[in-house]
Amino acid sequence: MRKPKDVEKYQVNYSENKLLRKLSSAAKWAGAKVVYAVLLLYYVLRSPTISAADKSKIYGALGYFILPTDLVLDFIPMMGYTDDMAALLWALHTVINNLTPEIKQQAKDKLLELMGKIDEKQIDKITEQNID
Repeated sequence: MRKPKDVEKYQVNYSENKLLRKLSSAAKWAGAKVVYAVLLLYYVLRSPTISAADKSKIYGALGYFILPTDLVLDFIPMMGYTDDMAALLWALHTVINNLTPEIKQQAKDKLLELMGKIDEKQIDKITEQNID
């Protein structure tokens, strides 16, 4: 998977409070796949085995997601979160070995809390796509 340009520089935009606010306000617009990718990265960050280098990549991708103005404006239907998703998928790809069944379940539980009903087959494809 190709790395989005300069994604690590966005790590200065990351804070847990900003991320949780953005998730609750953007969940409907962003959709389950984007929110699930964010949550997977959020829970990987909490893992004691994650390296500093991988944390930096995750902070960059999540910082980019938090940013209110990015390459494609987030509120544009069907297009707004495509650039965010590219950064999120790249970060997921780099930390795929840290995605435990427990982390996936935590992310699904939080996703259900934020969005209600979800299509688990669709969101599971996110991690399957990153195995290559």
